[in-house]
Amino acid sequence: ALINYLTGIGYPDGPDFSRFWSGAEHLIAKDILKPHAIYWPTMLMAADVPLYRKLHVHGYWNVDETKMSKSIGNVIRPVELVQQYGIDTVRYFLLREMSFGLDASFSSEAIVSRKNADLANDLGNLFSRSVSMIEKYCDGIVPAAHEASEADRELKDAAASMIVEYQRTMGDFQFHRGLKAVWDLVGLANRYIVQNEPWALAKEENLHDRLHTVLYNLAESLRLICLVLKPVMPETAAKMQHGLGLEPGDPEMQTLTGGACWGAMKGGTKLNRIENLFPRVEVKKKPAAPVDKPKKQKAQARKNRGQEAVAGQITFEHFHTVELKVARVVDAERIANSDRLLKLRLEAPEERTIVAGIGEFYEPSEVQDKHVIIVANMKPAKLMGIVSQGMVLTAESKNSDGEKILDLLTVSSDVAPGSRIA
Repeated sequence: ALINYLTGIGYPDGPDFSRFWSGAEHLIAKDILKPHAIYWPTMLMAADVPLYRKLHVHGYWNVDETKMSKSIGNVIRPVELVQQYGIDTVRYFLLREMSFGLDASFSSEAIVSRKNADLANDLGNLFSRSVSMIEKYCDGIVPAAHEASEADRELKDAAASMIVEYQRTMGDFQFHRGLKAVWDLVGLANRYIVQNEPWALAKEENLHDRLHTVLYNLAESLRLICLVLKPVMPETAAKMQHGLGLEPGDPEMQTLTGGACWGAMKGGTKLNRIENLFPRVEVKKKPAAPVDKPKKQKAQARKNRGQEAVAGQITFEHFHTVELKVARVVDAERIANSDRLLKLRLEAPEERTIVAGIGEFYEPSEVQDKHVIIVANMKPAKLMGIVSQGMVLTAESKNSDGEKILDLLTVSSDVAPGSRIA
């Protein structure tokens, strides 16, 4: 099988061999690391063949904390997911949800949450609002921009930063970070609409230049978003480009090489009507199962015993049952429809997700890469449709004005993720 990497592209003197092998990067699962990282390089060096450039090792998709396995019968079939959610939604979910190199957990709730929050609420809403206002106020024709304000420059600079971060992280196989950068721009563009209120600008004749600038900037932001989404959601990107009137007439403008500069959208471009990009998935809540009296009494008894234990002193053995570990925050994002909750993706050293009620005090970017302390052996609980696998520790106090302060407990970055707190 290893030899096929060479013979499949015409080794030793086929025209494709020199072209492709010079840029070859291997992509494997972690269970076959030894043959690819030890045996294969040894064979190549023995044959005096240059080594491949990089070895990328991905983790597993787990279902209910268990590796997918045909023998267990917990396999999720991609064809069925595509039929249910659409291929672009599945592609986005797989690349956004997993931190490459670590394991990730799959659930129907997670993919529905991504589709409703990221795709329908954020991207779909931005696209539909923007094109609807261009249709309403400019007869469906992208207007020309006029003098830029501070908010316009902020949006332009954010778009440029997104392109740089996207190219860096995607090239390093950090797909979830690349897409996070895209969605940071999507979020900023949605806030840009609220800040500038095009509907109010349209009512004042002397503010129409400002209205046209705002609408142009929204169209230009969407044009750039289309470019970076093409590798991840090609069908969606193509629909968006058609809706923006960007037909594939100029191949150079269809790539980041030629089309990444701000201002390439031409004023006067005619929009096309398209269908809703991402219809929301309606989540049906299951009725709560009735609880009989004996179960209620037992639950209350357990609760009472727990309260007694908290009120009194504990032994060292009791303390030792709480497993405190150091974890690195790989990624953080806000949870839709909640001001308090952040979804943290952690390395401990295994990957786990924790929903933390720190959103009032911390922005997601502020906790990125922090080494926090977690309760690692807490029973998983579902919050806002997301399975939370533990708890992060914080310290709560009040300032001189009596306002609540929340400090996330952290340790030095020199402490390795997974280290036990004792």
